[in-house]
Amino acid sequence: MIEIKHLNTLVALRRCGSLVEAAERLFLTQSALSHQIKDLEDKLNTRLFIRKTRPIRFTVAGQRLLTLADDILPNLASAERDISRLNAGEAGRLHMAIECHSCFQWLMPAIDKFRDSWPEVELDLSSGFSFAPLPALARGDLDLVVTSDPKEITGLRYIPLFSYQPMLAISRHHTLASKAFVEPEDIASEILITYPVETDRLDIFSLFLDPAGVEPTGIRQADMTIMMLQLVASGRGVAALPNWALTEYLERDYVLAKPLGKEGLWNTLYAAIREEQADLPFMSDFLKTAVTSSFDNLKGIKRV
Repeated sequence: MIEIKHLNTLVALRRCGSLVEAAERLFLTQSALSHQIKDLEDKLNTRLFIRKTRPIRFTVAGQRLLTLADDILPNLASAERDISRLNAGEAGRLHMAIECHSCFQWLMPAIDKFRDSWPEVELDLSSGFSFAPLPALARGDLDLVVTSDPKEITGLRYIPLFSYQPMLAISRHHTLASKAFVEPEDIASEILITYPVETDRLDIFSLFLDPAGVEPTGIRQADMTIMMLQLVASGRGVAALPNWALTEYLERDYVLAKPLGKEGLWNTLYAAIREEQADLPFMSDFLKTAVTSSFDNLKGIKRV
């Protein structure tokens, strides 16, 4: 019943104070404006202003519609501006989830730099361990997922960020310390310390143990990398982590790290996005920033 044009008309009447000036402001004839107002009054079955007063005096019903106009029209204008920015690639939403606890080491600098360059892009970051982030990305709940386990899902594209080497962290006094590399059977008698996620989302299982049909003696979970390595250093178990996540602990001689297998294993970290967002300027810039940040902050990684 009440349309945006009606609210614009009432605001113009309030601002101009007369039908003649309001009609000119709205690029309408006075007759067309009068007809529009009478049509609205007939629909509402009430008068909106008192005729032949200058400036125009609004009735209680008219004042109520002006209050409505003051609420709605600025929000509408703001939404239109936002959509224009979206179309121009200057604004948008970038809600991310990560499937890598230690990814904060390089991702946070990337986010900080991106935020300075794209202040009108709404940023949000969450862990992808408490839910399935890739289906959420496909649904539109997320805009980007950092993952090392790409799934074939219609509409998703995977952009490689870098390759890394998963390694086994052991204490300096461990019986495996003298070995150049570890084999799956070496872990069969070990307590494996992992992040609190399903085993099929961990490199040590999907790339190393499961293909060999080997399971560790037990699994102990820890939320943080430092907690995992404290347990490793004290001989409470072993942990498989990306080589770059182990760098500072190896430099401090806190633990030792062994390749998984004679040739060592390599895996790739990806940024998963929806196909329709691939060409957005801010998305392209974030991906470039993420790659640059990772190579600025991490050691031992390779370009894909």
